[in-house]
Amino acid sequence: MGRAPQRRRLETRAKLLTVAAEIIDSHGVSALRVEDVVAQAGVAKGTFFSHFGDKDGLLAVILGARVMRYIEDMEDAPAPSSPAEIAQRLAPLLDFISQDRIIFDLLLRYSGTTGAEIEEVVTEGFLRQIALFIRWITNMQAKGQISQNGNPELLAEGIQGFLNHVLATGFCMEHSNTPPPSEALVPYLEQWLLK
Repeated sequence: MGRAPQRRRLETRAKLLTVAAEIIDSHGVSALRVEDVVAQAGVAKGTFFSHFGDKDGLLAVILGARVMRYIEDMEDAPAPSSPAEIAQRLAPLLDFISQDRIIFDLLLRYSGTTGAEIEEVVTEGFLRQIALFIRWITNMQAKGQISQNGNPELLAEGIQGFLNHVLATGFCMEHSNTPPPSEALVPYLEQWLLK
């Protein structure tokens, strides 16, 4: 009998995630409201809050899972051979994150990099991304495609910093005519990896 309540709890959580994902897919991240999720899932608000704490907690779970799919695609793709190819590999992920400031803010906040809050999938995504950058850099250094003077771990952390910078700049009102994030990233990567 102890299994039935656990199974119901997991089913309820899955239903809340499915409903929320459908709302996001239909109307965007900004349109997600707890009231709509609980109404469509047929559960009480208290049930929602016992699973996710708040709307941002729910979004972090959904967005973290989506980011992981982009990272898996990058891991499966051929290794890049230039800074421009690194930006090209990152383009789908950057396009996803740049579509709504809420996505960028939540991923940054829940990654643990700002020290605010942690969501395991989001944090794992950031760590996998850094590990992927290290592999790319190590491979490119071994082939002489980029400077061999830098520590791959440090260079990977720098790439992550540049990603955050170009995304943040894209949301800044003073930079309304910025190119797509992957395009804006190229000069930073070239300066960082080729010197």
